[in-house]
This record gives sequence, structure tokens and C-alpha cells, in this order.
Amino acid sequence: MKLILASASPRRAEVLRAAAIGFEALPTETDETRRPQESVETMTLRLAEDKARAAVARSAPVGEPTIVIGADTAVEIRGEVFGKPGSAPAAVVMLRKLSGRTHRVVTGLVVIRLPDGAGRFELETTAVRFASITTREIEQYAASGEPLDKAGAYAIQGIGGRFVEQIDGCYFNVVGLPLARLYRILKELGWQPDP
Repeated sequence: MKLILASASPRRAEVLRAAAIGFEALPTETDETRRPQESVETMTLRLAEDKARAAVARSAPVGEPTIVIGADTAVEIRGEVFGKPGSAPAAVVMLRKLSGRTHRVVTGLVVIRLPDGAGRFELETTAVRFASITTREIEQYAASGEPLDKAGAYAIQGIGGRFVEQIDGCYFNVVGLPLARLYRILKELGWQPDP
């Protein structure tokens, strides 16, 4: 069964490769703007579905069964939602707010099987505790460039991991793809891992 990952994220791709799950990446263009009063859960599920449906529309109909995976991850702290900062100054602002506090990493996961359109819409949430970090550490990290395309302005699997004191939940969710949940869904939809 063919798997399509509706994402350009190298981190999501690496999670799948490391788990020996073969896939084809099919990046999609999606407006990731949060709607007014939209919860982080609603937003991430909506964006994951938008990505998955865009990939379904772009997939040429083929005879073989296909599963399309869409995911979107955001960070939430005290009702404020952080996506990707886009600039070093924006990353500094986010990191200051995360310093010394616990935040939630929420991933919306939408998996659609073709040709019948069966699907799963699920959420994964992980609590992450950040150490108190100094202004100098924040500025140096923001200047490294690593935070710029990461939800919440950090990469737990990279330099940003040095600031993470504790997690409660799925580590891979913080990377951007809740692996155990996805694996369960894939099996439920009829996918079998290669021997």
C-alpha cells in the first residue's frame, strides 16, 4: 500500500524513515493562518485536513490503494498559540514566553485511505517543560537559524533540546509527527509494514 506524506517537513520525513515506514513526500501549499477564536486543537486538525485533501487532489488516480497523511503541529501556552516564528526576533519573543514554563505541543493528524476515502482525524498532545533560559541563550539560539521553521521556535531533536527539562507524552509529537498513534492508524486502515 502506497503512503503519501502531505508535508515538506524534513523532520516528519525523518521520523518515518527512522521507523522504516516507506513513503512518498508530496508537499502542499496551505495557508496556516489561525482563524479568530480558533482553538489550537481545531486549528491543527483543520490544517492537517487541508494538507491531506490537497495531496489527495494532486494524487493521480492509480490502481493501487494509497494512504495520505496530513499533520500540523502548534505550541500553546496560556491560551496563546505559536506556529513557526519566521524571523529571529519573533523566535526570541516566543522563547522568552516558553522559558521556565510548561507548554503544550498539539498535532492534528488526518489520515485518508484511497480509493474509498476512509479516514481518521486525531489529536496528540504532549506537555513540555522548558528550563529558565537567559536572554543571551535565547538570542544565540534564535541567531542559529534552527528555530525559524519550527512550531514554538525550537527543535527538541536539535540544539533546542538542551532547554527541555521534561516531557509528558509522545516525544515524536514534539518533533512533529506522533509516531505510535500514526502507526496504529495505518494498521487500522490496512497498511502492513515491510517484512
